[in-house]
Amino acid sequence: MGGGIETLPPYILQDILYNGQLGPVDLASLEASSYMFRAASGIEPYRFKSITELAAHHSCKTHPLFEKFPPRARSELLARCEGNWKLVFHFLESLQHSSGRGGGGAGNNVLAAAGKYHTLLVNEKGELYACGKVLGQDSVLNLQTPTLISLPATVRRIVQISASHNHAAFITDIGKVYAFGDNTSGCCGVGERGVSVTKPTLVIALIGSPCQQVATGQGFTLAITRAGEVFSWGCNSHGQLGHGTTQEELRPRQIEQFDESNPVAQVSAGVSHTLAVTKSGQLYSWGYGSNYCLGHDDFLSQLQPKRIEHGGFDDLFITSVVAGDEHSAAIDSSGYVYTWGKGYCGALGHGAETDQTSPLRVDGLKSCRAVQVVARRRKTFVLSDNGTVHSFGWVAFYSLGVQGKAASDKVLTPQSLDLALEGHKISSISAGQYHTLVLTKKGAIFGFGDNDKSQLGMCPPLRAPEEVFTSLTGVTSARLS
Repeated sequence: MGGGIETLPPYILQDILYNGQLGPVDLASLEASSYMFRAASGIEPYRFKSITELAAHHSCKTHPLFEKFPPRARSELLARCEGNWKLVFHFLESLQHSSGRGGGGAGNNVLAAAGKYHTLLVNEKGELYACGKVLGQDSVLNLQTPTLISLPATVRRIVQISASHNHAAFITDIGKVYAFGDNTSGCCGVGERGVSVTKPTLVIALIGSPCQQVATGQGFTLAITRAGEVFSWGCNSHGQLGHGTTQEELRPRQIEQFDESNPVAQVSAGVSHTLAVTKSGQLYSWGYGSNYCLGHDDFLSQLQPKRIEHGGFDDLFITSVVAGDEHSAAIDSSGYVYTWGKGYCGALGHGAETDQTSPLRVDGLKSCRAVQVVARRRKTFVLSDNGTVHSFGWVAFYSLGVQGKAASDKVLTPQSLDLALEGHKISSISAGQYHTLVLTKKGAIFGFGDNDKSQLGMCPPLRAPEEVFTSLTGVTSARLS
């Protein structure tokens, strides 16, 4: 039997491409390498320009994120991608990857999380390292280089990690939650407070509820189960736990509003407020409201989750959120970015320092299809599906990444970091109080900003992005949390 791939009937090529193992880059490579994959498919429906376009459409229809989009959101995303299903597929894959929803998997096992003055790293071997102002340590010394943290023998693989001001938590491949650090408020979930938890410790109360995501705020923690239930514990002085009271919780307690009938896809914990996105694309907020970061067009605190309906959010399908120190941000199903809260230093990206009481779309990012947004103290980062990064707000000891600015300058509108990152395509971002980490699609980690606590390792403060932690990133792709 002779002939090459060009001799195969279109329906066989279609079956090959429908196997679910090919990503957007694979489809683009096939189109570039063979006329058969960029020629008219000859298969109904005929509106598809090529077999790869047809395959991309099929991949979108079966994608776990796209399946949840209502018809209007699907149509708007397709229009935003100029009717190109390959671009839609690429956006969905980038969104899933950067948000951590893709799981670990081959080539995706390196994790990093920037806390207030520290960094946590998980290498491809599954080892956990820390540097900077160490969590749960009585010593005031900082770890100048990544130092191995002993893990319980029961931990096989860490799939997601979150670092906050003085504590951290992570999830294993079987859904177990571990926490460690300053436990003054009971945020480690071990049933008591006051004593630091110096080693990663299993949160026993969640053993029967396998989890998919954990989020750490200032002195409090939240976890989402695989069923979409939300548990919270720790500090609750402003109702940030969502239980209708201001009483702290020393063990995980389920938030009543979220169950199997209203499951949650993602949560984010700020200093004293919380955001959650349901699997149906609705956005909820609760906790401290005096800085407008709850988005309800007022400055009232909320002791229980309240849906955000101002700013046209009742008509949007939200895919991702982030709770910063004094402001909040979200991404909708078309990749548009919205911000609200305190406008200090231009952290909202609207061209001024004006506060915003409800979500407002960032016009300076209308040409970007955003897949990740990161908010820290008076600054914001946005990652687009083509691997470019924009930032705005307080330069904060050069942790904003914008070149030609002094350490205390303000950037009021989104600025591209393409020049600073020398053309590297970025797959994820993580930011601490005054230091930032970005991960390239090739697996390198770049850091910039202050290094007073050695949170970037053994190096001086970095005014521009430089590759860091090179001894721990020997993989071809990775993810920041």
